[in-house]
Amino acid sequence: MVERKLQVIPLGGLGEFGMNCMALRYGDDIVVIDAGMMFPDAELLGVDIVTPDFTYLEENREHVRALILTHGHEDHIGATPFLLAQLNLPVYATAFTLALVERRLDEHEMLAQAKLNVVKPGDRIEIGPFQIEFIHVTHSIMSAVALAITTPLGVVIHTGDFKIDATPTDNQLFDLHTLAAYGKRGVLLLLSDSTNVDRAGYTESERAVRPRLEDIFSRADRRLLIACFSSSIHRLQQILDLSSEYGRKVALVGRSMVSVTEIAHGLGLLHIPDGILLRPQEIMSMQASKVTVLISGTQGEPMSALSRVAVDNHKNFSIEPGDTVVLSSRIIPGNEKPIFRMVNHLARRGADVIYGSMNPPVHVSGHGSAEDLKLMLNLVRPRYFAPIHGEYRQLSKHATLAQHLRTQGLEDTFILETGQTLELDSRGARKGARVTVGRVCIDSGTIDEVVEDIVIRDRRHLSEDGFVLPIIAINKNTGRSEGLPEIVSRGFVSPEDGSDLLQSARQVVARTLEQSTAEERGDWGVMQEKIRADLKRFLIKETSRRPLIMPVILEV
Repeated sequence: MVERKLQVIPLGGLGEFGMNCMALRYGDDIVVIDAGMMFPDAELLGVDIVTPDFTYLEENREHVRALILTHGHEDHIGATPFLLAQLNLPVYATAFTLALVERRLDEHEMLAQAKLNVVKPGDRIEIGPFQIEFIHVTHSIMSAVALAITTPLGVVIHTGDFKIDATPTDNQLFDLHTLAAYGKRGVLLLLSDSTNVDRAGYTESERAVRPRLEDIFSRADRRLLIACFSSSIHRLQQILDLSSEYGRKVALVGRSMVSVTEIAHGLGLLHIPDGILLRPQEIMSMQASKVTVLISGTQGEPMSALSRVAVDNHKNFSIEPGDTVVLSSRIIPGNEKPIFRMVNHLARRGADVIYGSMNPPVHVSGHGSAEDLKLMLNLVRPRYFAPIHGEYRQLSKHATLAQHLRTQGLEDTFILETGQTLELDSRGARKGARVTVGRVCIDSGTIDEVVEDIVIRDRRHLSEDGFVLPIIAINKNTGRSEGLPEIVSRGFVSPEDGSDLLQSARQVVARTLEQSTAEERGDWGVMQEKIRADLKRFLIKETSRRPLIMPVILEV
């Protein structure tokens, strides 16, 4: 008989940030760990999200047994609807993670047929030759787990995302004991988070944020807006508790903020003090010193709640001089321009904006720094090690970090990238054949708008529906449009047939400009997104077609 081997098959998240997805295969059985997404780069015009290419799983669909999710961040669960649309797998995750997945599946009308299974830390499940134990870890989101996967060849530890928080705000301690017990018995392979390997020392506890928040609450004498990731339930709890202590009512603003807090509260993970909630439409009528606003939009996304507030285009309230705005989140690399543009708008409105690194901090990371990662390596003491989650520089640095274990049984370290497999058998471990991987660009966020190659997609898109270029000249000093917008179209409608349609389209763009504030008109990112959304809605309604819309704004 041919000896069976264990294959580690990264389908996303290695050599890049986001799209975390990995398959483990032993013989004819495959389990998938996480199915994440990432947001597109600026050059991917018309693309809403990017997911891994699941071709390998489709080609081996009769062997894929289950999807295991480590936690509820979008870079680990965001592609779940797109994977389940191709393979209706049973899904295993903690209750909070599954609740976040259910929200996504419901948006795609897939919830009824989904096979969702709740697990909790300490549970063990058997899937084919794999026995999987869920191990509680601390992270910036609740209910995160590492996986101990026992295979016929040995134990594989997959850490998921983690930091070793010795004083978590919910008092649910990192289960170091179970990981150490596996380390004593012997671990074949460790797959460990590399995100913060560049940072020296240990990552600070979530409790480190409280002194800074207390200082802000004690000093703020007017309205207090705090933006943080809606999934950071520990942070939200601290803000709710402090608001209660300082006699402030709390308004939840932003779709994700409202839905995630409802989920966490329903599961008993978030305690909301009685009588503390305030409806957004009541913010302006309340005494300013008695209001906290918890708002989404930390990364300056053009249509997010905080971005709309920054340009005075929110239906419920406005920033007034003396208000305090806190960005209790990290600046994700690549998002600097929209975030600082938003901060400029807020400062222009007279707000005191608190952001960035300071001591004590207003935000702490959910990922372990170098010493956290060393502690994980020392506890597990694997025979083989492959760093995961990060760009090549992080993976390489994490591999170097593990070299001290050479004297303690570590035989080899493998730096893998997406698509590069690792094979293990009784003779050892080695890099194997590459598998088909790539990025799938998704337009409009719907299952049937998936296209596998952005170039092919654009060419097909242009050949079928053409493109429309609204050209708007905006006076730099006044923020006003110089005349009616021009519309250039190719491959969409003929000049004779489309003159009335394009004339109406000009009016749509002009109306969007008129209904925007001067600050919005001065923000290219916001205006391009608003024009694209309004024009797309109009053209689909009138023609049932989806041309590529690329607003061009000229500053004169």
